[in-house]
Amino acid sequence: MNISARIATELRGDRVIWALVALFSIISMVAVYSSVADLAYEDRAGSTLYYLIKHGVILGVGLVIIYICHLMAYTKYSRWAPGLLVAAGALLLMTMFFGLEINSAKRWLRIPLVGLTFQTSDFAKLALIIFVARSIGSKQDVIKDFKEAFVPIIVPVVGICALIAVNDLSSAAMLFFICLLMMIVGRVALQYIVMLVLTGICVFSLMVMVGSKFPTLIPRAATWESRIEHFLDGREPDPQAMEQVDYATVAMSNGGLFGEGPGNSLQRNYVFSAHADFIYAIIVEEYGALGGILVIGLYVMLFFRVVRLVTKSSKAFGAMVAFGIGTALLLQAFFNIAVNLDLLPVTGLPLPMISMGGTSTLFTCIALGIILSVSKYIESATADAT
Repeated sequence: MNISARIATELRGDRVIWALVALFSIISMVAVYSSVADLAYEDRAGSTLYYLIKHGVILGVGLVIIYICHLMAYTKYSRWAPGLLVAAGALLLMTMFFGLEINSAKRWLRIPLVGLTFQTSDFAKLALIIFVARSIGSKQDVIKDFKEAFVPIIVPVVGICALIAVNDLSSAAMLFFICLLMMIVGRVALQYIVMLVLTGICVFSLMVMVGSKFPTLIPRAATWESRIEHFLDGREPDPQAMEQVDYATVAMSNGGLFGEGPGNSLQRNYVFSAHADFIYAIIVEEYGALGGILVIGLYVMLFFRVVRLVTKSSKAFGAMVAFGIGTALLLQAFFNIAVNLDLLPVTGLPLPMISMGGTSTLFTCIALGIILSVSKYIESATADAT
């Protein structure tokens, strides 16, 4: 058996998605290597090799995770959904009380013994999407019923989003919107969707009110108010964040149409978190508007391939979980790009599969593995039908 045939045998599922994973990985390695110069100067005496190796190892582990997750039958994720949701709620509660506080937010838990940290909201987002997909898929016969279908879905959605929102409002808002879209696609009654939106607004308003009276309970409530007020006024509330957005805007302006060339970014020396939150600006500076459009095009192509799976899947859970995960990846990418373009307030959401990161990259790889598992099933079902 030749090498290409061997690869085709091992990597089942949508070939385009596999190709996109490879392209994202290559772009990530190149972009991270270009954008960590300032970080390397501060922590590693100017050596960027350490971060290149570290990021390469994380990406390598992530690719192995994609492969393992795509091998498993996607129906297993449906069976695990209730347990994953309970674990997500427990981890979010632990983060609220025992999490590491960075920039006035508790979003990370330290893993005992090994000393590594991970962002629990990354796990919770994936767990909730899988659970909502399972609920919609298993309740198609009663999907229009309030008590039988809507209540079992809305309670976990509001609960998990509220726990995430305490320290990460942008992630909670994005997750809430994704669940909303999943329910619309899953044919949940429109009046219940409107009720869900109103419930979300009420829960958020209540959290702001409680936070204003008891700031120690919800310490970021004042930050939420400030961000909303300043965003409506067209201003960034955090002067440091505004400065970073300005640098990112200058970087993209410098890039022009064709860019300054690989490794020739100047603004990477000034933009804080150039390797993560603002890596898109560095890509545009070095590869121009054409490079930026290419990155956007890759995410759009990934989403369209996911939509293709949704239309071809004969199982409701497979269609819904693929749609939910695909939408999450697309929205996170566009939120990150919108921040770089100064269209949204700074949110702290990384660019999926491109930004340097730890748990965010690994959970993104799990998500891609699940999508490929669904596509593998569709591919097998199509082959059997012919």
